[in-house]
Amino acid sequence: MELLKDFDPFDIFDAEAARLDAFFSGLDAAGWDRPSRCAGWSVRDVLGHLAGEELYNHAALDGTVQQLMTRLAGEGVTGFNDFNEWCVRQRRAVPLAGVLAEWREKNGETRARMRALGRDATLDTLAGPYPVGDQAFHYDSEYATHADDVGAPVAEEEAEGRTLWRVAVGRFALGEHDAKIQVEQPADHIWVNAGGHEATLSYPEFVNATVGRPDGRTDPRIAEALRCLA
Repeated sequence: MELLKDFDPFDIFDAEAARLDAFFSGLDAAGWDRPSRCAGWSVRDVLGHLAGEELYNHAALDGTVQQLMTRLAGEGVTGFNDFNEWCVRQRRAVPLAGVLAEWREKNGETRARMRALGRDATLDTLAGPYPVGDQAFHYDSEYATHADDVGAPVAEEEAEGRTLWRVAVGRFALGEHDAKIQVEQPADHIWVNAGGHEATLSYPEFVNATVGRPDGRTDPRIAEALRCLA
């Protein structure tokens, strides 16, 4: 938690949701149909994914994750990858305005309820009870990643701060995964040692590797070892 103590996960969640909302609100038909950085998904599909995963987010808040998993298994959906694709498929035939409204309402409720609970409360997850603040940081990373996936703009004045919290969340997630990797953060870069393979990465390169979007310059062995948020 020392890595994350200077960041407010709920403020970040609000900011990244607002970024996506502003971006989605300005799209025309061609923009919605454009491929995203998520393989096989259009920008519209990313919205469908975000709307659909609120089923899990609300189940976590309601303490009904296992009931949701049972329901999904009955529909042949097992695992997060299946769940993500199912969420997208379920919404491809739904009018776009309806999907956008669903996401705004459900995610707005998720953010408000998590903020009301506070960082130190717990919620239900597949891994068992988990701190609300830590879960919010995971959502923060996901929203920032998907904002980048669809090309939502980041203002110059917020870019540095956004990168810094993402570096901290990446390092925190690596610790959660008990990754067999050394990571050190000098003043302006990240030094990594993964199984004897060393690399010096810029902050953006490190962030991209932790979310499974490595830059072409990053050693694939390093990138795989760093992947912890996707």
